[in-house]
Amino acid sequence: MKDFEYFDPKTVKEALPLLSQYKEEAKIIAGGQSLLVVMKQGMLTTEYIIDIKGISDLDYINDDGKGLRIGALTLHRTIEKSPIIQKHFMVLSEMERNLATIQTRNWGTIGGNLCHGDPAGDPASVFIALNAKLKVASMGGERIIDMEEFSKDYFEVALEPDEMLTEIQVPPPPPHTGTAHEKLMVMQGDQGVTGAAVSITLKSGDGVCEDAHIVLSNAASIPLRAREAEKRLIGKVVTDDLLVEAGEVASSEADPPVDVHGTAEYRREMIKVFVSRAAQRALERATSS
Repeated sequence: MKDFEYFDPKTVKEALPLLSQYKEEAKIIAGGQSLLVVMKQGMLTTEYIIDIKGISDLDYINDDGKGLRIGALTLHRTIEKSPIIQKHFMVLSEMERNLATIQTRNWGTIGGNLCHGDPAGDPASVFIALNAKLKVASMGGERIIDMEEFSKDYFEVALEPDEMLTEIQVPPPPPHTGTAHEKLMVMQGDQGVTGAAVSITLKSGDGVCEDAHIVLSNAASIPLRAREAEKRLIGKVVTDDLLVEAGEVASSEADPPVDVHGTAEYRREMIKVFVSRAAQRALERATSS
């Protein structure tokens, strides 16, 4: 790797002036599970590394009844094992269990994963399905970004050069809502060949779908909201045939990549399967909630 100057701030107040000073010349490292790989491969060089892993104030999980708050430096393993997550947002624990190897989950941070901007990543699609928002900070103050608006292209997110992600905010789910995540892996803990996060909200009493979110990973240059597929569910009593139809429509909305793990055609076929599978689990949870 090319030489760089290294900073290790211990608070957000120490980190923000560094970002303000160096802007595009600096990169934040929050665990290094992604950044170090691309640096070693020569795909990225930087003059300055700002290591925020030691900012303990950004490592937390809170739920005060008004919504879930996750600090950007919370470990994947912490989210997976959190009693708060397992009680109220089980889909996040399930997603983390399949995200990577246990060694990676014990060191990698949720904020680092989101800011890496890989459309094959699991957390972004699940957080979009959960209507999450992100809080980012700079010397000029704080702002809130919808998770759905955060990803801009392959490895490109809506952070200004002087901003850092500080918190993920997840609202309480509406009554009779179920959310599930499924992905196709070569082996347990691998990056998904493709995946789907689905949230379904039912009207009380009649079982009609009131709202739905269907979000695909590794199916486009960003985590892809399959809005046409969602429309096939909303306003209807959800049946197995309707879930199959939603999977087919979601597949037609995708523009998947081609790599050693699969062709675009193969991924489209798998999207049909995994959307239907995730939607079935989401529906079961919505019905029983």
